[in-house]
Amino acid sequence: MNSSPQKFEDLSATGDVDGGSLTVEQAIANLESEDLGLRFYAAWWLGRFRIGEPAAVTGLIKALEDEADRTPEGGYPLRRNAARALGKLGDRQAVSPLIACLDCSDFYVREAAAQSLEMLGDPVCIPALIKLLAVGLQAEQLVSQQPDLSQPYEAILEALGTLRATEFIPLVKPFLEHPIELVQYAAARAMYQLTEEPAYGERLVKALAGERLQLRRAVLADLGAIGYLPAADAIAQTLAENSLKLISLKGLLEHQVNYVTPSTLSEGAIKVINLMDSLL
Repeated sequence: MNSSPQKFEDLSATGDVDGGSLTVEQAIANLESEDLGLRFYAAWWLGRFRIGEPAAVTGLIKALEDEADRTPEGGYPLRRNAARALGKLGDRQAVSPLIACLDCSDFYVREAAAQSLEMLGDPVCIPALIKLLAVGLQAEQLVSQQPDLSQPYEAILEALGTLRATEFIPLVKPFLEHPIELVQYAAARAMYQLTEEPAYGERLVKALAGERLQLRRAVLADLGAIGYLPAADAIAQTLAENSLKLISLKGLLEHQVNYVTPSTLSEGAIKVINLMDSLL
């Protein structure tokens, strides 16, 4: 099973996508096209360029039930793109349809739905996410058959952390021992958000020294998402692209700025700014 889509997808975009190749009206109309390729691209385009017009939202929600675009393995490519786009548009009309997508037979539709529900931030989706998480548990322990790849646990755990589902900490914590590193990191990220205990942030900092670049990249995103300030030096020194380290540090800085008055900067914020300057 492949890992989830790159966490830095939009933040690291270089602007080389030709947004002028399509108009808003064309993209919305193409969601109804008989050409499946046009429909697939339109859903991606509307999300990529954050086209939040009511007709776009309505068209994308309708695409979540598409039956025409199927892969030989039974996947739903258009549904996946539509689910991802709806999270980026920020319209909470999409919450209930995305919750329904958590029952889709396509693993990647469920993953995209969980990621978008995290972005939309409505806690009404928590019970549905917990239902999926519980598939991997027996009596609050990981199922015996491992690795369990039946559900997008990484996306589910990240969403539960962002949504502050503190009442479900006992169901999140077992995934710290999941055999897949990305799932472990997602669990550590969520546990930090749910408990604010430094041990979980330090677990992610330690992972920055891992051998695999793909995993270091993922941890950079996790640390930026939780704003774990003690990780600042380790982030700056990580063997990874400076662009990704800057994005991670930007996450730390945003968390620091949220805790001070607009006219002042904390020592932590100043430190992060200096580290970012050193990477430019």
